[in-house]
Amino acid sequence: MAKKPTGESDETRLKKKIAVRVKDEKKLLGDPAARSLRKRLKRVQRKRRALSSRKKHAAGKQTETKA
Repeated sequence: MAKKPTGESDETRLKKKIAVRVKDEKKLLGDPAARSLRKRLKRVQRKRRALSSRKKHAAGKQTETKA
């Protein structure tokens, strides 16, 4: 059976994990786990922005004339 999806998105979950890690440890420059979390967060944000850009471009001028 598949896992049930949670109410929060990947982006918010990653932000929470990073916030906990920043609060716990002051020295994040050398922490590879924190670095990978930040990279995953950036990847998710990039994906979300690209999707919204594609949707906006696909909508064309129809939404611009209505608004």
